[in-house]
Amino acid sequence: MVDRVDILSDAVAAMRIGTPHSNRTEMRAPWGLRFPPQDGAGFHVVLRGSCWLTPARGDPIHLQVGDVAFLPRETGHAIGDRPAGAHADRDAPGGHETTVLLCGAYILDQSRAHPLLSELPDVIHLPARIGHHTALRGAIDLLGLELDTRQQSGVIAPLLEVLLQYMLRAWYDDQPDVSGWAGALRDPAIYAALAAMHADPGAPWTVKSLGAQAGLSRSMFARRFTATVGIAPQTYLTWWRMTLAARVLRESDALVRVVAERFGYTSEFAFAKAFKREFGVAPGRYRSSPGAGSGIAASGQQDQSSA
Repeated sequence: MVDRVDILSDAVAAMRIGTPHSNRTEMRAPWGLRFPPQDGAGFHVVLRGSCWLTPARGDPIHLQVGDVAFLPRETGHAIGDRPAGAHADRDAPGGHETTVLLCGAYILDQSRAHPLLSELPDVIHLPARIGHHTALRGAIDLLGLELDTRQQSGVIAPLLEVLLQYMLRAWYDDQPDVSGWAGALRDPAIYAALAAMHADPGAPWTVKSLGAQAGLSRSMFARRFTATVGIAPQTYLTWWRMTLAARVLRESDALVRVVAERFGYTSEFAFAKAFKREFGVAPGRYRSSPGAGSGIAASGQQDQSSA
């Protein structure tokens, strides 16, 4: 059975492009850096000292030793020894404090943003607390150790992938609100259906069979899933299948017919029709010119192959 972390991993993997990167930076006050908007996500971890992160929207955030700031969508931000725009007093006590940061970035296809990630705030601040989020702290320690060796180790990229999962997991674990996807991952019935779809997206799922996975009647499951997640189960299933299919088309030379069968379509024509409805182009054309995309809001059509 797929667990919650794997569902989070699936959501990230469906969006990720290329290889993530990171670096360890030492800055002495006064200092400041600006990051322009871009397609991706990033993070900062304070290893020593403190700093201020000023997002494009919202108030500045004070980061102290051990704090993690994750930006799931890079709308632009500044980071420095004081909030962006604040006057620098070079004669102030402690004005030459050294700050050491662990920073990283991920390239994500925001045109196919998973709804689980779309509900995240622009900045996720995870304050350091003893005994809290131990897995996240362990991943940070390992990544910092690898970067300290100043070697381009093949371990760094996998560690960055793990770190991303733990940052997301830490945020969801801290949420008191049980609505939206945070609620879906905590609802045993809805979670069971999501896990089934993620474990075998090509199975001939129907609302009735997904309801059986959830231990609910067809009608009760459909209402509960839609109320919790915000979209109908068959809409999510279609979107998830097409997102995975697009990734396979983009990253392999598998025949369209094979991709169609893999994701639950009995005919290449039915798959191509559903794919074009989702992306606006046929599968073959998408493969030769990737980049076309649409959000889940555009996929309101029911999956005619099984739902």
